[in-house]
Amino acid sequence: MIALTDQMREMVNNALANNCPCVLATATASAEPDIGFKGSTMIFDNESLAYWERTQRQHLKNLRENPRVVVLFRDPTTKINWRFHGVAAIHESGPIREQVMARVVKPELEKDPDRKGFAVIIRLDKVTNLAGEVLQTR
Repeated sequence: MIALTDQMREMVNNALANNCPCVLATATASAEPDIGFKGSTMIFDNESLAYWERTQRQHLKNLRENPRVVVLFRDPTTKINWRFHGVAAIHESGPIREQVMARVVKPELEKDPDRKGFAVIIRLDKVTNLAGEVLQTR
């Protein structure tokens, strides 16, 4: 069962402010990988992450081809780390997009002044640590 904890919520939702932005890994349909920081990553609900896709470049292209992703959170000070494995869904309009946009941290939303970004919801299948130990699974 996936049931994200209060500690995960606190640390992920404050990751950018604590200089520990989450890292998103995606891949094309032909398995060409890409990786990048997503400062807007948040815990959306008890079994999902979300982020604001403002650049609409390679990650978005990859998600359209292959929705399987991994999000890495690592805080070197506390030595806490998680890998969130799941399937992404893009919300270009509608209430979920609005809910995510309303929760995006100010520094990230300011980088999208025209609010042209999309919400991405990642429904989690598994949470692991860096040692590969499975902490939660669907």
